[in-house]
This record gives sequence, structure tokens and C-alpha cells, in this order.
Amino acid sequence: MEKLVVADFNAFKSLKGEKLPTGEWLTVTQQMINDFAKATHDFQWLHVDVEKAKKHSPFKKPIAHGFMSIALLSKMLMDIIHVESSKMGVNYGLNKVRFPSPLLVDSKIRIHSEISNIEEYGENGLKITWNCSVEIKNQEKPACVAEFLSLMFE
Repeated sequence: MEKLVVADFNAFKSLKGEKLPTGEWLTVTQQMINDFAKATHDFQWLHVDVEKAKKHSPFKKPIAHGFMSIALLSKMLMDIIHVESSKMGVNYGLNKVRFPSPLLVDSKIRIHSEISNIEEYGENGLKITWNCSVEIKNQEKPACVAEFLSLMFE
């Protein structure tokens, strides 16, 4: 997959309503899940206790935190699109978040996305609404579906 590179906000605005390139596969490891647990202080056994998950979980292995799927949206979007004139971007919020399928450890995921809205924000910014779906390889349902909002500044 080749990253979509646009020169500036005017070129970026032309992408409103467009589907973006599909992301590369990313493997969700137990180390990533453990690190997320440490960062959020969410040590539920279903995520971090491999042996207990094998024995007692209906999934027979650990699953990633739902919010880990959300936390990866920024990274996955940055991997597929770059606006050369952008000085910085920040997360702004989320709408309509769902976790249709558990994200099992060692699964491969990738993002499917489109830009559903772009609004001016302040003097030199944009507020972007991204429709995102986090596909799990060989699974019918995605790990996460979200309307993700971010701000970008020139």
C-alpha cells in the first residue's frame, strides 16, 4: 500500500466523501495488549492473563481492550494519508463507536476509512470526520467501527 500524500489543505478538502487507501496489516501482540493495560490500568484477566484466558474465556485466548482498537485509529490513519502542509494534528472525539467482534491476540488488523466531513476550525485548522472500520483478517465482523474526529492545523 502506498501512502496517499496531499500537498495542502485545499488538496485535502477535495478528498471529502472519498474512500482512502486500505491500511497495511498490523499484528496485535500480547505485548501490545499488556502495554495498553499498563497505560490504562485495566488489567482484566481477559486481556492480560494468557493461561486463565485459555482455560476460562469463551475465546480461548486473550482479547485486546476495545479502547485499544480506538487508540490505534490515529496511527493507522497516519499510515495511509499525509498532508504535507500540516504542522500538527490532535484527536477531537468519537461518535457512534461499536465493537462488533472481539480482537483476539495475534490477530491481524487493518483500517478501512473515508472522510465524511471537513469543516474549517479557527484561523488555520480543519475538523475532520473520519468513518473508520478496523478489519480483522479472516473475520466477518470488524473489531471496531467508529466515527472519529480530529483537528489538523497548518
